[in-house]
Amino acid sequence: MAHLPAAGPTSVRTTGDYYQWLVAWEACLTLLRETTARSHNPVRAVGVELDSVGNLDDVVLLRDVPPNTYKQVKYAVDSATPVNEEYLTKPSANGGPSILKKIARTWKELTADGRSADLRLVTNRAADPEDDLMAGRDARTGLLMPKAAIGGARSDRGKARARWAQEAGLTEAELIDLLSVLRFDLPLDMVWYQEKLQLLMAVTGLRHDQRALEEGAGWVAKMVREGRRELTLAMIEAAVAELDLKAGPARAVLSIATLKPDPLAANADHAIDWVDRFDGDSDYTKRRPLSPNTWAQLQADIEAAPRRLPTGTTAVSVTGSIRLAPAFLVGTTFRMVTGTDLAAVQRGRAGSQLWSTNDPFDIAPAPGVIEYEIGQGDEIAVAIAVATDPAEDVLEYLREQNLPVSKFIVLTPPSGTANDGSVPNSTAANALAVGIRDHLRRSTRRVRRMHLFLACPMGLAVLLGNRWNRLCQTIVYEDIKIDDGYEAAFIVEA
Repeated sequence: MAHLPAAGPTSVRTTGDYYQWLVAWEACLTLLRETTARSHNPVRAVGVELDSVGNLDDVVLLRDVPPNTYKQVKYAVDSATPVNEEYLTKPSANGGPSILKKIARTWKELTADGRSADLRLVTNRAADPEDDLMAGRDARTGLLMPKAAIGGARSDRGKARARWAQEAGLTEAELIDLLSVLRFDLPLDMVWYQEKLQLLMAVTGLRHDQRALEEGAGWVAKMVREGRRELTLAMIEAAVAELDLKAGPARAVLSIATLKPDPLAANADHAIDWVDRFDGDSDYTKRRPLSPNTWAQLQADIEAAPRRLPTGTTAVSVTGSIRLAPAFLVGTTFRMVTGTDLAAVQRGRAGSQLWSTNDPFDIAPAPGVIEYEIGQGDEIAVAIAVATDPAEDVLEYLREQNLPVSKFIVLTPPSGTANDGSVPNSTAANALAVGIRDHLRRSTRRVRRMHLFLACPMGLAVLLGNRWNRLCQTIVYEDIKIDDGYEAAFIVEA
C-alpha cells in the first residue's frame, strides 16, 4: 500500500482550517436542532473568529442567557505534541504568551462582570497520561476537576498547580475556578470527528453523507472569507436550503450508553450513561448491570426519559451503544400511541442510517414462523430471529429453567433465513415490525404473558417496541452469553 507523503506547511494550514470549519459547522447544527426542538436557552448565533472575546474566538456559541461557549481550536498533523504542562505553558513560536496564559486572560475578561463562561480547548491531540494534572481529566466532562484540586502543596499535583497558576498569572484559587469551566475536548481525531458530525447531521434532519458534511463546512469557510463573523439562524437555514441538505425533521436527542461512551452524549437533550454500571471490561462483554445496579433501575431511567426532554417534543432520536433489550424498551417507552416520531441510528454495511417510525411502507409482510411445543405451562415464548437464529439456545434455556410456556414461536424474515442483511433499511424494518406485531396479536390473544428473546438489528428492536401494543405482558430477555445464557431484563405491559 502506498503511503501518503509527509504533510507540507500548506497542507497543515488548510487541514487545520478545515478542522476549525468542522467545529463551527457543529455549532451551526446545534443551533438548528436546539431551536427546532425548543431546547431551554438554545444557541441563538454562532461566532467564528469573533471580535472582542480574546483568544477563545475560533468558535463561539452565543446564548441569550450565559454561559456562552468559547472554543479555541488547535489542529496537529501528528501525535508529537500531546496536551500536557509543556504544551500549555510554553511561549508561542514568536515568543508570545502561552496557550494557558491566553486562556486565563480571556477568562478573566469574559467573567469580569460576574457572568459565567464555558471554555473549551478543542484539538485532535491526546491528553498526556503522564502529566500530573492532565492525567486526572474526566472523560465524561472533559474537565480536570475534581482531581486537579486534590493533594496538598507538596504533592505532585500541588506542585503542578503552583506552576500552572504562576504561568497563568492567577492565584491557585483562581486556577481552580478556571479549571472548573475549562473543558479539554480531546482527542477529537479528524476521522472520528467527521463520523460524529455525520450522526449529528442525521438527527438534525439533514443529509449526512461525506459530501453533505463537506458542503456544510465549506459554507462556513465561505462566510469567513466574506467577513461574516456571526452566523444567525436565518443564515444557516438559508444555507441548508441552498445546499439542498434538508432530509427530515430535526429531533431531540436521547443518548443511552451501556457498552461504550456515546459521541453524541454532549449534544444530547438527555443522556443516560450506564457504561460504568455494566459488568465487563469491553463493549463485547458488557451484557448486564454490575451489582448492585439492576435492570429495574435501568428500566426506570429509560422510562423517565420522556419527562427529561424539552416540553412539546414530538420527534426523538436515540443514539448510543445499547443491547437489544434496552433498545426494545426505548421503543415501548415512546410507543406509537404517544404520537412520538422515534428514530434510531442504525449502523450497517452502507454506513449509518436513521430508522424512523414515521417512514412509510406499502405492505407489512407476514414473518416466517416456526413453532415448537414445550408443554411446561400456559405462557408463550417468542424469538425474533432476524439477524441470527437463536432457537437452539433459547430452547435449551426454556427447558433448563423450566419456564411455564406451552409453545415457543420463532419469527424470521419472510424469506425464512436470518442474516445480517435481511433488513436493509428503515422501510423494510417498519414493515417487518408491523408484520411481527400483527402475527403475535393473533397468536397470543388468550395468553397472559410472553417471554421475548431478540436477535435482530438494534433499530428493528426500537421500531418493534414502538409498535408493541394490544399484546400481553412481556418479559424481555437479554443474551448474556454466560451462566444460564439469558437473563430476564424488563417487564413491559402491552
